[in-house]
Amino acid sequence: MSTAARFAAVGFPLTASHEFADHWVQVDSQAVAKGQPGREGAVACAKHVATYTATQALALYAGQRTLGLRLKPGRAAAALAISAVTHYLADRQGGHWQDDPPRGVVRWAAVTGHRGWLQRDPGAGYLMDQAWHKAWLAIAAAVATAGGTA
Repeated sequence: MSTAARFAAVGFPLTASHEFADHWVQVDSQAVAKGQPGREGAVACAKHVATYTATQALALYAGQRTLGLRLKPGRAAAALAISAVTHYLADRQGGHWQDDPPRGVVRWAAVTGHRGWLQRDPGAGYLMDQAWHKAWLAIAAAVATAGGTA
């Protein structure tokens, strides 16, 4: 299997499992609390990211078994870690995409010229959040498939 085919065969399950974990596996209490300051928000976000990462690991394992991807375990683990850490960083902003002053990932969005959009459009935060996740999923897929097969 070519590197490009392996990249697609890893990237699609990571993205599909992201969607499933973010919208079906995550429970409402986590979604509501994950952006709150302090311990309660951090714990809610960590619980969401744990189930999110487990969902992605299952998808990656299924792809590995059914498609014979022969991923190196260390690279697969690194890809899952990249997805988990970057997911946590963005999701700690949950519900705070319009805050003034912006913090965390929202600060970067504001610095790169998106503050006006975030202020005007109630859906902009969700779209920025999902774009952030998917960009990092592409990087995670590249990490998982780089360096040949196991």
